[in-house]
Amino acid sequence: MPMKILITGGAGYLGSHLCGELLFRGRAVTVVDSLVHGGNALLAYRTHPDFSFRKADVRDRETLRPFFDGVDAVVHLAAVVGYPACSQAGEECSYAVNLEGTKNVFELAEEAGARRFIFASTYSNYGTAPDGLPVNEDSPLSPQSLYAETKIAAERYLLERPPATVCAPVILRFSTVFGPSPRTRFDLIINQFVWQAVTEKKLLVYQKEYNRSFVHVDDIGRAILAVLDAPEDNVRGRIFNVGRNDGNFTKAGIVALIAREVPDLVVEYRDLSFDGDMRDVRVSFDRIERTLGWKARVTVPEGVRQMVELIRSGMLRNV
Repeated sequence: MPMKILITGGAGYLGSHLCGELLFRGRAVTVVDSLVHGGNALLAYRTHPDFSFRKADVRDRETLRPFFDGVDAVVHLAAVVGYPACSQAGEECSYAVNLEGTKNVFELAEEAGARRFIFASTYSNYGTAPDGLPVNEDSPLSPQSLYAETKIAAERYLLERPPATVCAPVILRFSTVFGPSPRTRFDLIINQFVWQAVTEKKLLVYQKEYNRSFVHVDDIGRAILAVLDAPEDNVRGRIFNVGRNDGNFTKAGIVALIAREVPDLVVEYRDLSFDGDMRDVRVSFDRIERTLGWKARVTVPEGVRQMVELIRSGMLRNV
């Protein structure tokens, strides 16, 4: 029997891509999603014999319970994702989904005897790095947004699970993701900037010297697979930053890469400050490379070029 993986939030940007990766590698996949953003991204998998879909909200434990039968591992992606979404949803809803939902999913995974629980977290938790040095998994956390606060709370809950739990929690702090998926997001910096550059030939950029760290969606899928396949002793209760050491760029650096592909681009920079997710941080990814032998494959320049080509071809549209 193939390993059975349950993905919460599997109809989203990361989840819909991960479904294909897992099915291609012979895993059985059950997606649980409330379909806030629809389910079109999953249509290509609907006839696969090892794919199933269940509509549910992670806040509803009793509805979720039967879906965990026979599950070997859980990839928990369901969340109110990002500073703008959390601000719009409000504090009560954001914590209910991102913290209480995580508790529900982990405890059901433990009851069902699942062996591994992969939690999608974020490098937003680091906030800023005043000394300018790359942060690592042991660096202090300085959340600048409600989104990061909810993710840190969920991380703490998982890290406090006793060592005797059947289900081994693993925390992945993703860099800012970019690249195409069955449900591509265009509210993420690179995807948004490339779309505007190709279709409008102009960009308005704030805080151009703020540092960000980027990782291609293909490499996110590979990182999750690496954690699923790793020996338990290498990952239980561990935190891993996911990205590439040459994937740290300022916003101005990303614009320069895009301008190589869109030479008639007009760029306006403004230094306006505003409340919200004020990350200014570079990140180290030595731990995941050293512990799991995983390394991101897609460089940021390659990924930018790919996005430009897909948008110009008409294959990728912001609809």
